[in-house]
Amino acid sequence: MYKNRRIGVVVPAYNEASQIVRVIRTMPDYVDHLIVVDDCSSDGTFAAISDCIEDRRLALLQTRANLGVGGATIEGYLKAMELDCDVVAKMDGDGQMSPEHLQFLLNAIIEQDYDYAKGNRFLAGESLALMPRHRLVGNIMLTFVNKLASGYWNIFDPQNGYTAIKREALRRLDFNTIHKGYFFENDMLIALNLHNFRVRDVAIPARYGDEVSDLNPFKIGVTFPLLFIPRLWRRIYQKYVLRDFSPIALFLFLGLFLFGWGVFFGAYHWIKSLAEGHVTPTGTIMLSVLPLILGFQLVLQAIVLDIQETPR
Repeated sequence: MYKNRRIGVVVPAYNEASQIVRVIRTMPDYVDHLIVVDDCSSDGTFAAISDCIEDRRLALLQTRANLGVGGATIEGYLKAMELDCDVVAKMDGDGQMSPEHLQFLLNAIIEQDYDYAKGNRFLAGESLALMPRHRLVGNIMLTFVNKLASGYWNIFDPQNGYTAIKREALRRLDFNTIHKGYFFENDMLIALNLHNFRVRDVAIPARYGDEVSDLNPFKIGVTFPLLFIPRLWRRIYQKYVLRDFSPIALFLFLGLFLFGWGVFFGAYHWIKSLAEGHVTPTGTIMLSVLPLILGFQLVLQAIVLDIQETPR
């Protein structure tokens, strides 16, 4: 127990035989249930976890097929709810997340009454010097896209997998709609925003050792933006059209239409003038410029209003 709350920790593990034992052995005593999910590993991870079976807190799950980090975490979440955990943390099995910082995530949930707390390596200055350059640049770029898609404009480092969540919030999430792969942490924020859950960033440094990352930066750079687009529209439609029609939706849709009209109408007449050798009339130019400017202003206003709607 931690401050009269039953604590569960979910650890998804895929080919982490060299790291998983240390993660289990260093788990704080106040953790009531340690749920380790072996995601169909092929390197002896299951055997390594089995060696720790004397820890009575340990619940070992093994998937029949590789589900991905999100799918394995969801399996752990479901088990944690069966065990009646009040707060459920998620910690990766690669040893990069120090168990000694778990209390800071739990305090944000228990003492400050947030629904979801997550680590932020950018608030811990020492982590920036240790973070590989390609991870740093990629994280910053994905963060700004995530802000737009999730609606949590006050959150940074959305790829951080060191998290904690209230049981009540878990019960309201539809896990069938949440991505099962490496997009899981980003998609969790989008799902949480649909319910207006309050999210808190907690300064937690990462530990980088000799573990090997399965993430392909090029693949993420291509696939993640494609995953963000439909989720952005789903959030806007559900929050600002279906549940409570908001000026945000009106400004956004009208602004995009006018901006698109200005771009395509202007491009068409620019190409036409080049092909025919004629100067485009001022009136025609204005029919492109005015909608473009007005559309940009409306989209900008929609973003400003969306920032103000961030659950705090």
